[in-house]
Amino acid sequence: MSAIDDAVAAARSTLDRAEPADAQRLQHDGGLIVDIRPIVNRTEEGEIPGAVAIERIHLEWRLDPSSEWRLPEVTPELPVVVVCNEGFASSLAAADLRRLGLKNATDLVGGYRAWKEAGLPTQEGGTPAVP
Repeated sequence: MSAIDDAVAAARSTLDRAEPADAQRLQHDGGLIVDIRPIVNRTEEGEIPGAVAIERIHLEWRLDPSSEWRLPEVTPELPVVVVCNEGFASSLAAADLRRLGLKNATDLVGGYRAWKEAGLPTQEGGTPAVP
């Protein structure tokens, strides 16, 4: 295995990863879905309704419960599901968020493409990311 494969496996060992239907249920119950895909992917493939787009370079600052730059709704207990294209970068990101104190951070197994393949709601993309 490569070093990045090892890193993804280590990150996933710290997560209770969400299947698409589980992520939808978490969102319905007040959890936050965070889409870290670049705008080009969100524009071309669509988005999950109600998801918050946060570019990867801003993610930790917007979701660290102790950061002065966090989103107002972020608390250490907030359930957060991080979404990327296929569920690899999101595993790394969710593990980083857990290390920062976001106790219920996880990611979406299979990413946005698995959500869409499961027939769950999508919308036209292109929403600007939270700066």
